[in-house]
Amino acid sequence: MKEVIATPSRTKELLERYELRAKKNYGQNFLVEPGIVEKMARHAVVSDHCAVIEIGPGIGALSQFLCTYAKRVIAYEIDTRLPAVLADSLSAYDNFELRMQDFLSVDVKGLVESLCAQGYDVAVAANLPYYITTPILFRLFEANAQIAAITVMMQKEVADRFYAQCNTKEYNALSVITQYRCDITPIMKIPRNVFMPRPQVDSTVLQFRLKPGLPHIQEERLFALIKACFKQRRKTILNNYGTFLQNKEIAESRLKQAGIHPTVRSESLGLADFIRLYEVNGNGN
Repeated sequence: MKEVIATPSRTKELLERYELRAKKNYGQNFLVEPGIVEKMARHAVVSDHCAVIEIGPGIGALSQFLCTYAKRVIAYEIDTRLPAVLADSLSAYDNFELRMQDFLSVDVKGLVESLCAQGYDVAVAANLPYYITTPILFRLFEANAQIAAITVMMQKEVADRFYAQCNTKEYNALSVITQYRCDITPIMKIPRNVFMPRPQVDSTVLQFRLKPGLPHIQEERLFALIKACFKQRRKTILNNYGTFLQNKEIAESRLKQAGIHPTVRSESLGLADFIRLYEVNGNGN
């Protein structure tokens, strides 16, 4: 391997050579601990014939290890300062392709189908800033694409909400909806002191593996129900669900049919509870 990018000295050298500073509006913080980047890449690459879609390669710290373990890496970037840096830092790798495009405008299903047709197992890897984490993940979740795994580094507080279990303060509608769509595995926690510049928060790497939806469930209606039940967190489920139905008596009856006590709060209910409530709710009507 060419000189590792994810070290303080190499990162500083590249930033100085190209007169770069981390852009706050892009949420840029450069990881300078190679062991962490390599571990993330090893988890992200799911097979010996894997094509990885990387979102936001930066100066190539993660890309370098993805190129080492994957057959192909296609990276999407919006910072117009970075193509020259990546051409330099990843010059040793002929399996890296940079596409200057906002990933939110990409036809994800078409891209994944094209790669699968070429015989690749497709995975996604990214180090995502706070402001774009949820939009990117939900674009991937909703693409109905054959993605083997999505491995993402994100702000710890955001990761905690995705992975939260019931009866915790982090648990909310986002937790339930994401856990309906995915099996979620925490890969590692990352302290703030391994970034340059140092952010004010720690990070976490999660891996999402998409699950097939239940055939009798219309997701849009299920998710609307879940969001409504969490609308006012400190209220009982009867209050929130009654508002959703605009009829408290019907709400109480359906909660009892679903085996849910009307005085509990939504944060104490698991995914299976919300699915039962959806089913007695007449498929969300």
